[in-house]
Amino acid sequence: MAGKVKYFYELTVSSSPHIHGPNRTWRLMLDVIIALMPALIWAVLMFGFRALTVAGVSVAGSVFFEWAYRKIMKFDNTVGDLSSVVTGLLIAFVCPVTIPYWTILVGDFFAIVIVKQLFGGIGKNFMNPALAARAFLLSWPVVMTTWVEDGSRPGIFNPVDVVTTATPLNHMHTGALPQESLLDLFLGTVGGSMGEISAVLLLAGGLYLVVRKVITLRIPLSFLGTVAVLTFLFPRGNDRVVWMLSQLLSGGLMLGAWFMATDYVTTPITGLGQILFGLGCGVITVVIRYFGSYPEGVSYAILIMNTCVVLLDQVGRPKRFGVTKKEGKQ
Repeated sequence: MAGKVKYFYELTVSSSPHIHGPNRTWRLMLDVIIALMPALIWAVLMFGFRALTVAGVSVAGSVFFEWAYRKIMKFDNTVGDLSSVVTGLLIAFVCPVTIPYWTILVGDFFAIVIVKQLFGGIGKNFMNPALAARAFLLSWPVVMTTWVEDGSRPGIFNPVDVVTTATPLNHMHTGALPQESLLDLFLGTVGGSMGEISAVLLLAGGLYLVVRKVITLRIPLSFLGTVAVLTFLFPRGNDRVVWMLSQLLSGGLMLGAWFMATDYVTTPITGLGQILFGLGCGVITVVIRYFGSYPEGVSYAILIMNTCVVLLDQVGRPKRFGVTKKEGKQ
């Protein structure tokens, strides 16, 4: 049309999602930190102030390594998003309270620099940094599998003079029911990694995240439900109900299901993909617990499923309206 002026605007389109909302990364991470606090307080009550110092060293190490790496590489400082704080806490939670400080700093470096920053920082890593660090730290098997009794308080600087014990999972790995009662497992008056022992507090933290809409129930319920069904159908103890509940309440299952398997970056974004992710985590956890040489399978199950996220999102992708089946695959 004569006289009509056409205007062209240059738009910069970033990767999805594009919807603005009230949540910011630091707010989400702050909610996760709040949700982890009851389990941390319980660890201090059960294992003494060394639990607090281990957590503090781990958080400080994670924050420092993220700041230092981005400073050296001349990248923007991302410490303020609190993701490194969450990673530091989770690494401490999956380690024994007697872990030497230098060892947990090695885990911090591996999680932050190798797993997270070398892949581009937050949102780019393809596996959970804290669980990857735990798998790496098992290169020191004695350090990572020395458990102390609940109520045994190792010294802040000299943790060796303590009473060691087998965890409930160690007993179940032999095919026997744990010596501890279900109430002990539920409350957390047992030995184990310092942040994994109290199922009720981890459950409360997970539900807090659901209420705050930080996570959904798809992955935790499909993960825990799969473990419950398989251990009920294929019990090794003389009471299938007690065996199933003991499996659910022991080890890192509650921590993994609510806080690790729900990580935004390393889990599917589609609803069906998330359900399949939880199912896969549950199956692999039970297989490793039953047939592996190591009694716990949660961390490896989540890490294995992290590598399948792209495929799961393809499977769970909804059909686009108004396109042919062939076009929808493009």
